[in-house]
Amino acid sequence: MGPVKSARCAVRDPSTPAGSGHEGCFLEASLSGRTSLQEFTMADLAFVVTTIACFALVALVAKGVTKL
Repeated sequence: MGPVKSARCAVRDPSTPAGSGHEGCFLEASLSGRTSLQEFTMADLAFVVTTIACFALVALVAKGVTKL
């Protein structure tokens, strides 16, 4: 299976300059606000704990329903 885009095309210049004084350099602005690896780790941990809690709650509800 071939690549989706086989030919590279040039990126157009922005119609208006960026507000930070850079002329169309959006990548540089996005790299300056990087978050730390610890923030991503804590977010992942919170997601895993929340998911396990939801499954535990569903299991308890299912167990309660079967006793009816």
